[in-house]
Amino acid sequence: MRAPPDRVVLRNVRQHNLKGITVEIPRRALTVVTGPSGSGKSSLAFDTLYAEGQRRYIESLSTYAKQFLERMPKPHLDALEGLSPAVAIEQKNPTTSSRSTVGTATEIYDYLRLLWARAGTPYCRTCGAVVKADTVQDVVDALLAAPPNDALLVTFPLPASAHRPEVAVAAQLRAAGFVRAQVNGAVLRLDDAEAERQVREAAEVLVVVDRLAAVDANRGRLADAIATAFAEGEGVTLAVANGERRRFSEHPTCSACGTPAPALTPSLFSFNNPRGACPGCNGFGAVLEYDEALIVPDAARSLEEGALDPWTKPRYEGRRRVLRETARAKGIPFDRPWRDLTEKQRHALLHGVSGRYVGIFPFLERLEEKRYKQYIRVFLRQYQLAKTCPACGGARLKPEALSVRLGSRTIAEAAALTAAELREWLGQLALGPFQQRVAEHVLGELAARVGFVNDVGLGYLTLDRQTRTLSGGEAQRIALSNALGSHLVDTLYVLDEPSIGLHPSDTDRLLGLLRRLADAGNTVVVVEHDAAAMRAADYMVELGPGSGDAGGHLVYQGPAARVCEAGTLTGQYLSGEKRIAVPSARRAAGPRWLSIRGARLHNLAGVDVRIPLGTFTVVTGVSGSGKSTLVHDVLYRQLERRLRGAHSAKEHLGEPVGAVDALEGWEALADAVLIDQSPIGRTPRSNPVTYVKAFDDLRALFASLPLARERRYTPSTFSFNVAGGRCEACEGAGHVLIEMVFLANVFVPCEHCGGRRFKPAVLDVRLEDRSIYDVLQWTVDEAIRRLHRHPRLARALWYLQQVGLGYLRLGQPATTLSGGEAQRLKIARELSSARGGGRRPGGRARNLYLLDEPTTGLHLDDVRTLCRVLDRLVDAGHTVVVIEHHLDLIKRADWVVDLGPGAGDEGGRVVAQGTPEDVAGEPTSRTGRYLKELL
Repeated sequence: MRAPPDRVVLRNVRQHNLKGITVEIPRRALTVVTGPSGSGKSSLAFDTLYAEGQRRYIESLSTYAKQFLERMPKPHLDALEGLSPAVAIEQKNPTTSSRSTVGTATEIYDYLRLLWARAGTPYCRTCGAVVKADTVQDVVDALLAAPPNDALLVTFPLPASAHRPEVAVAAQLRAAGFVRAQVNGAVLRLDDAEAERQVREAAEVLVVVDRLAAVDANRGRLADAIATAFAEGEGVTLAVANGERRRFSEHPTCSACGTPAPALTPSLFSFNNPRGACPGCNGFGAVLEYDEALIVPDAARSLEEGALDPWTKPRYEGRRRVLRETARAKGIPFDRPWRDLTEKQRHALLHGVSGRYVGIFPFLERLEEKRYKQYIRVFLRQYQLAKTCPACGGARLKPEALSVRLGSRTIAEAAALTAAELREWLGQLALGPFQQRVAEHVLGELAARVGFVNDVGLGYLTLDRQTRTLSGGEAQRIALSNALGSHLVDTLYVLDEPSIGLHPSDTDRLLGLLRRLADAGNTVVVVEHDAAAMRAADYMVELGPGSGDAGGHLVYQGPAARVCEAGTLTGQYLSGEKRIAVPSARRAAGPRWLSIRGARLHNLAGVDVRIPLGTFTVVTGVSGSGKSTLVHDVLYRQLERRLRGAHSAKEHLGEPVGAVDALEGWEALADAVLIDQSPIGRTPRSNPVTYVKAFDDLRALFASLPLARERRYTPSTFSFNVAGGRCEACEGAGHVLIEMVFLANVFVPCEHCGGRRFKPAVLDVRLEDRSIYDVLQWTVDEAIRRLHRHPRLARALWYLQQVGLGYLRLGQPATTLSGGEAQRLKIARELSSARGGGRRPGGRARNLYLLDEPTTGLHLDDVRTLCRVLDRLVDAGHTVVVIEHHLDLIKRADWVVDLGPGAGDEGGRVVAQGTPEDVAGEPTSRTGRYLKELL
């Protein structure tokens, strides 16, 4: 038998900017793919290696199955040998549904459902007594354990099915061998002449099976009587002694009050199943209700100015006329601010119905009948807030499911625990011998999966947290924990920068998990820039030497430990030959400060933070310590409200806004700008040159050329987004989509323009013998060299070069840019517009720029460039606040705010704030321990 190959070999790879490279990757090892941003790392790892593995898997399926799966085109390479089944774990969160939670995404909740169904104890939802299904043996043991009784009656209630007009009930009972019955509490012989009438008229009939002494000598006779009572009484028996009754049931029914309970199955505990979901909220845990704060977003507005927001829309002109007439008739001032109206007037406008006038709340509720129309659904959703379901209290489940407990907790209470708390609770869970035997295997699997989630650094997440609220890094680590839990072997795992969003203390644990995956016999390929990850790898593939067209070459492949000897860019940084230096002097903190007092949201409980204006500040701390909450949801939202009059958070979609006791020093700012990693455009029509507003100048330049003026072309003629000069066959896209149904959809060049996006006549206009299409194919670096005679255009492009994006093509579709590239594009636009904007008296515009992990996707050499860019912003008089874990960026900061000490409930506090040296000297700071080594 031939041995399996020990290497994955990719021959002559030409995907995107890769220059026909041949790469060998050892199997069952941890390999890092690194290189400068834009050098082709993702093209090699994801668009070639993973894409070919996925394509081969899909090609093995039936033609019918293929139509339901995303088809992948064949990557551009000659051969790929030794490939295993491939799994990609990317830095993105594809979940949009509110039904998916951390528990369901990790399968922990599935095992909890199984555990509660197998080992849970149901309680009566009416009286709180334990509910159980009795067996004959249970009943015998219970009766014999009671004080001895010489006249115990074993009876069963006459079933409802026996009360039929055509049946002689007493005669039928006599024929079955029963002699006596308790009718309304009195014993009656069934052979009496009046027995039939009394049985039919009685409110309660208990048929006596046997009368005997409850002693151990009668155990067999007692068991026979109880078995007969269960059989004849449809699973119910009553033991009567000295006027006291004890009820037993073969069905799960409360023995105290008779309330039935459902059978315990895993589906009963699923909020995604009709059997378990709360009927009030359909398992979402929240209901949508119209909220006055959304209907009247600005109480300073009058009715004249549109205080009632729904009726400001053009289609409701008629409603506004009726509102005016009603206000005049009721004496409600139309020009007075909403807040100054009386409570009675506001209530009449919101809830009243008078003649033709229908209040805003009844109006919106009546519109619910037309929810089948999409625009109505979108319109109504603007004024609804998700509020905790009153029926289930946010637990998502029916009362029947919430009445089942294990170790004193309901399944909803267990799901509200963090992964770290759940691990501790499971370790202390005490079960009876029978429960332990039943749940042994389930508990083992559950403990393993909870352990994996804690191992990837997500122990601070609660299991009931919605998956769609997670960051890309958190979603990636959940996928990694699932990979560990699946116990696959000989599989190819491709990961995209798993260290993003991780504190250095969490990175070490993550690398241990990747090592476990490799040691289990899997091939692990990681696109990574983190120095610790590169040192921990077995093998390294470095691409470069530059970005874009200057990249795509194989610079180094071999053992990771020997890259320092190769003299490559990465090797120079790992060996210390190149480094990002600590600044020789830091900017002084003060005298102007931005002070936040009493910040409250999520795990922040009254946090006080000071940020010196005109400096570079880093907010750091372990994952889950509250950094994004502080910077995005508290500081940015509060500044928006003060500087712009209102915040931009979509509260009706669940975007939170944090509260503060006081915010001081904001008056010195002109604006607050959030620069995150969200895409700059959702379609290929958006590109770098349009985003930085340079395309307007470029089109004006072409329109000013002699041939263009002769043909009376305008700047819009040279736009592929509007009709005029673009090719109308493809509407300026350059390609058309061919739907192949059973095969992957294919984009083919437009046959009318040959993929050049413009009409031939427009392409006749040439700048330095290049058409507008040719110029859009230039890189930023090339465009600056060729367009230096046009200073305004060259300056806009120069900012792109300054943020390290000189390798991008001017017309490169925005959809192909990474999150890090999108963020740097936004920085470039801010740099180019820094001269404009609002100004404070006595000086230039002073903005506060908030950035979320700008080092994402950046090589160490690109981080050096980023440091220069951020310094430029600060030197221009602005304040920069960055959420970051990258130690090389933290050590260059003027001021550091370290949150922690832990994650979740253990975080949300300021561990240290001051210069990097101050933080490094704080013994309780985890960041300080790592920072001390670099300073």
